[in-house]
Amino acid sequence: MNVHELKNLFAETKEYTPEHVNELLDFTKKSYIQNEITILEYRNLVRELELQGAFIPEDQKEMTI
Repeated sequence: MNVHELKNLFAETKEYTPEHVNELLDFTKKSYIQNEITILEYRNLVRELELQGAFIPEDQKEMTI
């Protein structure tokens, strides 16, 4: 799966298009947790999304520490 396919799946599932790549990052994480994508797909998608500007907000980073 690539980012284009991810955007299509997101739009189909959520019935709207994502406004920011962070929405796709969250959707990717959820998909991985629910075993809808493989670890390889997850890693590749996260890498691509981060290159497009996706990031974990500071508030969430503090929660994971």
